[in-house]
Amino acid sequence: MLKILALISLIALTAFAAGDATFEATKRELNIPAIIMFFIFIAGTLSITYWAARKTKSANDFYTAGGGITGFQNGLAIAGDYMSAAAFLGVSGLIYMKGYDGVIYAVSFLVGWPVILFFMAEKLRNLGKFTFADIAAYRLGQKEIRTLAAFGSLSVVILYLIAQMVGAGKLIQVLFGMEYEYAVFMVGALMIIYVTFGGMLATTWVQIIKAVLLLSGVSFMAIMVLYHFNFSFEALAVKAVENHSLGEAILSPGGFISDPISAISLGMALMLGTAGLPHVLMRFFTVGNAKEARKSVVYATGFVAYFWVIITVVGFGAIAFLNSAEGAQYFVDGKLFGGSNMASVHLSHMLGGNAFLGFISAVAFATILAVVSGLTLAGASAISHDIYANVINPNASDEKVVKISKITVILVGIIGVTLGIAFESQNIAYMVGLAFGIAASANFPILFLSIYWSRLTTRGAFIGGFMGLITAVALVILGPNVWVQILGNEKAIFPYAHPALFSVTVAFVSIWFFSKIDTSDRAKHERELFRGQNVRANTGIGAAGAVSH
Repeated sequence: MLKILALISLIALTAFAAGDATFEATKRELNIPAIIMFFIFIAGTLSITYWAARKTKSANDFYTAGGGITGFQNGLAIAGDYMSAAAFLGVSGLIYMKGYDGVIYAVSFLVGWPVILFFMAEKLRNLGKFTFADIAAYRLGQKEIRTLAAFGSLSVVILYLIAQMVGAGKLIQVLFGMEYEYAVFMVGALMIIYVTFGGMLATTWVQIIKAVLLLSGVSFMAIMVLYHFNFSFEALAVKAVENHSLGEAILSPGGFISDPISAISLGMALMLGTAGLPHVLMRFFTVGNAKEARKSVVYATGFVAYFWVIITVVGFGAIAFLNSAEGAQYFVDGKLFGGSNMASVHLSHMLGGNAFLGFISAVAFATILAVVSGLTLAGASAISHDIYANVINPNASDEKVVKISKITVILVGIIGVTLGIAFESQNIAYMVGLAFGIAASANFPILFLSIYWSRLTTRGAFIGGFMGLITAVALVILGPNVWVQILGNEKAIFPYAHPALFSVTVAFVSIWFFSKIDTSDRAKHERELFRGQNVRANTGIGAAGAVSH
């Protein structure tokens, strides 16, 4: 039992919530139920990959599953992309630790979805083909915009990928008792197989299966928690207040982030970053038309909202159960074994024993593997489609583009394995926040303004986008998470851990300023092209799979 508890604590390396990210896994007795479920999942997903490989023939099949995914299926897959193990373990742990503030943190993840639904989904499907750079470069300079988009996408993908690889490596290390390096290599190999042979079709179905498993597991936990309180959340909250050391303070704000600048910055990063994540945005090209794209977001929003409601119950349930007399076995020297991010895992053992603990561990691995596959495909598309097919060799055949993409998948896999090994003992929680911050600062402003602002020019988008990207990276490095905790300096140069308020502002203002002062003939022509783009964005005329709606 303790072995699995140790294992999942290390997946919490990827969590946003506070916790001991350097907690060391130890080799303990094997959890047979977990290993059986693990192999069942691996066998099932490899079968899906084999089936998908037989159907993946063209670049369209590889990147978008041929556009044959329904709105409901795509909604589940998008939710699967977003409901990572980090979110499950980290946010439930934060609720266990801080109560109300953890719930608000979860809400910040959700509020980005209406932005995608009302402002992005339909227009993404009508204007794009494989990646979000297709939209940004629709009427702007292909070379400049696609290069910038590729930099932004790869930055997000690599940072996200490192976090997931470390968590998955620790999971396998503890499950099988193998060395960490071999565990990371195993995860990288599975990821490369899924994406290289199955493409988006295999990745999508792996995400769907993982989403169903995760929602089922978390739902069971919530039902069991509420069952003990006669399905009264009020009674659960009262018990949580009684058992928590902070008492009624867990129902009040201010326990996690006390200053307004950090709170606004974090909210902006999570809200706008959601609408700039490349592996989420490219999913809107897997459906047949804009109508199905809108349905995708509606379903995804519903699944994600349900997930966060359930996580709230799980978090308060962890407070009520783990801080009771029966929960004392999960504490070592007065501290929860493995840190606060372990709260939901300990709770799963209390509610369902070793069998359910094994199920949760298998779901955690499925979650990481599915997210890693989506990230890898997004990184490969940035290189093969945005850079090679549209900048280096515009006349490349579909076969050549797919070949380059598969080579890129292998390279991204190698990079992920190498960095996963290099960052084994580092606190890498900040990387996930940085990924959202970069997406909000570099990807979202260009994408949003290219769709809605007729005065945008290539010069403004390129300079402003890079300024947003550089500012986000620089401020995180100079902030307390990296400058003090990672590099060991005494005081941070930039005082705030979350810089999105500043970097997003820099991006939008720079894009606006350099576009306004651009009086070149090229800029004039680009502004004239906005009318035609706007017609296609709103009607779908000229887009593949356009329907009346």
